[in-house]
Amino acid sequence: MIAIRLVLQKMSPEKLFMGSVLVVNGGNYFYNLILGRLLGPAAYSEAALLITLLLVLSFLGMTFQLATAKFAILFSNDDWVAFNRLSYKYALGFGTLTGILLFAFAGSLQELFHTESSLLFKTLAVSVPLYFIMSVNRGRYQGKQDYQNLSLTYQTEMWSRLVLTLGLLWLVPKNPAFLVALGIGVSFLFGLIPSNFNLKRITPKVTLSKENKRKVISFIVLTACYELTQIIINNSDILLVKHYFDTVEAGLYASLAMIGRVVYFVAWMFVMLLLPAVVQKQKDGEPTAPILIKFISYVGILAVVIVFCCAVFPEFIIQLMFGEAYTSMAPLLWQYALATSLFAISNIFAYYFLSLDKYIPVILSGVLGISQIVMIIFFHSTLYMVVQVQIIAMVTLLVAQLLYFAHNNILNKTS
Repeated sequence: MIAIRLVLQKMSPEKLFMGSVLVVNGGNYFYNLILGRLLGPAAYSEAALLITLLLVLSFLGMTFQLATAKFAILFSNDDWVAFNRLSYKYALGFGTLTGILLFAFAGSLQELFHTESSLLFKTLAVSVPLYFIMSVNRGRYQGKQDYQNLSLTYQTEMWSRLVLTLGLLWLVPKNPAFLVALGIGVSFLFGLIPSNFNLKRITPKVTLSKENKRKVISFIVLTACYELTQIIINNSDILLVKHYFDTVEAGLYASLAMIGRVVYFVAWMFVMLLLPAVVQKQKDGEPTAPILIKFISYVGILAVVIVFCCAVFPEFIIQLMFGEAYTSMAPLLWQYALATSLFAISNIFAYYFLSLDKYIPVILSGVLGISQIVMIIFFHSTLYMVVQVQIIAMVTLLVAQLLYFAHNNILNKTS
């Protein structure tokens, strides 16, 4: 214990956070793997649908988290107090509205995605407001670069979801999808640890100036648009496969997606470190491109290693992680990993420009995200075709981001 404590004390906050993220990602992967093995392909397709909805929530919540992180750096004193209250107010209002809509349309979602019951959607809906409050908390820690508390809130959410869900599945004889939804919802409560949120935080005692409020709303809208494109690109394939294919094929595809997305989930760690670093350097008048290049290099090396492993050992990886029932997806594993890797690298570019209030990458991502949906709608006769469509879309997106980065650098040097 003493040795571990000494190692932790010598680690920088950034490295501590990176280690924590790896643990959280590992825990989330273990969570998915256990569900896949316990439930089998057909039942896992419903659990995977809930996990996909959780990812959709995380992208929506990221709008509030990134906005809070950015203005935690730019604002101080009364401006920060006023913004902090405003962000909690917006998050609570938006979360409540989202939860009401999810609850109201639970029956329609049941028909759309062919689930056994609408109760799983209603259960998740009740807990949605908590997720957005949690996102503002995380943004505050991220902006202040309080990586210890930021790490802790991710750890409490992940471990509580893992333990609660597995406990419920083993002990309670109910619909597995409902139990997964219940575990996810309750984990949001634990994700509020640590937090000092109270309802007084949304009472408007101090207000932002019109100019600062305009900056806040502009950034929130811009970020929300980009997060919407993230939702489309990162989740539309699973939702469309769940709609067009039978439950067994949808479950098999969900296992493929979970393994292939490992690059994206690790890249997310660098996004958390990228935004406050870029905003701070821009505020101090220092060059920001070196940070982007460093993080792109990290993600690029990781992507090459993972795609190579998926190409050389596909059956071993799938059998190890999900079991014999899922090995039919082996030929597609490296291709899905390639598509996700391209998206992860494009994502680093997009968040970099988002930190600098550049909106062109948002438009590029939106166009390619919609194109991906349209192509899958027209070309979905096989799962192989669904994956090929995504590779085409992601290659195009990365090339577009690279061209914009080169163009932006040329403009900066000539101005």
